[in-house]
Amino acid sequence: MRLTQSTVLENEVVRLEPLHIDHGPELAEAAVRLEHAWYTSVPSPDGVDADIVQRLAWRDEGHMNPWAIRRLRDDRIVGETTFCNIDQANRHVEIGHTWIGVDAQRTAVNTAAKLLLLAHAFDACDAIAVEFRTHWHNRQSRAAIARLGAKQDGVLRNHRLGPDGTLRDTVVFSILPAEWPAVRLGLQERLRRG
Repeated sequence: MRLTQSTVLENEVVRLEPLHIDHGPELAEAAVRLEHAWYTSVPSPDGVDADIVQRLAWRDEGHMNPWAIRRLRDDRIVGETTFCNIDQANRHVEIGHTWIGVDAQRTAVNTAAKLLLLAHAFDACDAIAVEFRTHWHNRQSRAAIARLGAKQDGVLRNHRLGPDGTLRDTVVFSILPAEWPAVRLGLQERLRRG
C-alpha cells in the first residue's frame, strides 16, 4: 500500500477518516478554546475550512495524507493528523500537522491515533522510517513524541522562517522498523492502562 493512499484506520478509541471538507463544522467546534501558542500552527475555528483546503491541496500534490480524528465514545471529530513530507520512493514519512481539541487532550485519543498511524506506516506501507518534527519551543509536543518511544535524531537550527519572521529550530525524532515492535507494545500498554 502507498503512503498516499486514503484509507480509514480504526481501533477501539478512534477512527481516522480521510479528511473531507464536510469535517469542517466539527473541526471548527473542536478548535474552540485551543491555545494558539506562537510556535504552533493550529487553525482557529474560523480558519478550519482554509486549513482543510490546504491539506487537501497538499494531498492532491502527493506529499500529504490527511485524516480527521473521530473519538468513538461520543462519535465526535476532535482533531486532525497527517502523513506529511511523504517520500514514497524511499518509504519515508513524517507524522505531523496534528492538533487535538482541548477536551480530547491528555486522553487516550493521541496514543490511539499514533498507534494506528505507525501500524499503517510500518505494517501496511513498509516504511523504513517514520519521523516526527516539532518546534524547539513546543515542549508539550516534544515530551509527547518522546513518550511514544521515538528517538531524538537532532535539531535543525534556523530550519524555517515562521509566519512572523522568527527563525524556527526544528527538533527531529524518528522510529525505525526494528524499534516498531517495542514502540507498539508500549503504546498498547498505555492504552490498556487508560
